[in-house]
Amino acid sequence: MPTSDDISPSLLLTLAFAAALLLGLALKFWLATRQVRHVARHRAAVPAPFSERITLAAHQKAADYTITKARLGMLEMTLGAAVLMGWTLLGGLDALNQTLLAALGGGMWQQMALLVAFAAISGLVDLPLSLYQTFVVEERFGFNKMTWRLWLVDSLKGLLVGAIIGLPIAALILWLMGAAGPLWWLWAWCFWMGFNLLLMVIYPTFIAPLFNKFQPLEDESLKTRVTALMQRCGFSAKGLFVMDGSRRSAHANAYFTGFGAAKRVVFYDTLLRQLAPGEVEAVLAHELGHFKHRHIIQRIVTMFALSLAGFALLGWISTQVWFYTGLGVRPNISLDPAMAAAPNDALALLLFMLVVPVFTFFISPLFSQQSRRHEFQADAYATAQASGTDLSSALLKLYEDNASTLTPDPLYVKFYYSHPPATERLARMQTPAHP
Repeated sequence: MPTSDDISPSLLLTLAFAAALLLGLALKFWLATRQVRHVARHRAAVPAPFSERITLAAHQKAADYTITKARLGMLEMTLGAAVLMGWTLLGGLDALNQTLLAALGGGMWQQMALLVAFAAISGLVDLPLSLYQTFVVEERFGFNKMTWRLWLVDSLKGLLVGAIIGLPIAALILWLMGAAGPLWWLWAWCFWMGFNLLLMVIYPTFIAPLFNKFQPLEDESLKTRVTALMQRCGFSAKGLFVMDGSRRSAHANAYFTGFGAAKRVVFYDTLLRQLAPGEVEAVLAHELGHFKHRHIIQRIVTMFALSLAGFALLGWISTQVWFYTGLGVRPNISLDPAMAAAPNDALALLLFMLVVPVFTFFISPLFSQQSRRHEFQADAYATAQASGTDLSSALLKLYEDNASTLTPDPLYVKFYYSHPPATERLARMQTPAHP
């Protein structure tokens, strides 16, 4: 029997990748089927704590919406796994790379062409299910407000913004990989973090308005109430805005955007239509709770740390031949002197982005748990700064209006949910605050 010493690193990576992909797919299917069965089993009756507030019709709509999305998700999982195998072990990325090498030779233009071609093909593969989700599933349950014309305009704007921002960033990172020496990954990480911080500042003012209209909040009574809340909480924002979310969806939300002095408070117009002023204040107090507990800073620091680890790993693994061959790709090595110096940098980036999620999926429950803990803390802060009754009422309205099931599978929740289910959130509000 061969030992691990007899197996090449390339074969070990192939086996580990295939095993992680299949195990992850099996786990996702198992969790999704648990969710479907659990929600279907509790479809016939509204849970007792909500029986006086939620109608049976609304409860069943939420159950049907959840089940439909879960089943579509299983189809997406299957397609995603098949496409990933196609790109890697079945040779799709290698074939695309070799075709572009033959046409363009080695160099920056070939590498950029590889990234653009990969993104275009991936987008086309994902397009049918994305359209089905928007124009069939969301339409069936009364959420989609987007027209085909608006979808097309949004898509073209997204492509344009993505090209204007993404192509220079990709070119700079590829240049650093080839010119900055063994520590290129540290320089690339510094640039990437700086760009992300800059994006937090410029997104609210320059990018978001390309897709939505933002009008100053005109309701003077609500503005006074919200301003007083922010003053009590020691929070300042550049403005209070209402976004025309109803042009695209009936889902409601409120959020903070921006960073530092560029912070804005944004309410969906759908939210203001659905909630009373006290409920809006309570929802905003919850969002302020995230800032009070420094959740945003914690997430930024976590992003910094994880991205640094990722860039460092990429810096090492991109120099290993077995990384490419183990994932079905031939590194850019040729007997032709003109091709011998062709860089592998774009290949390394694409392979890394394709493969890392396969392995990190198994630790995602840790991040979900942390997010749910943050939501509980924000709820506790909101009930101290505003009305707990209004917050409970607002949450129930949002759960109902967004067709969020009140009866998710507990294990599915632990693995995926970034927000606690309604039963847990409302029960926690009725108990003393947790540290």
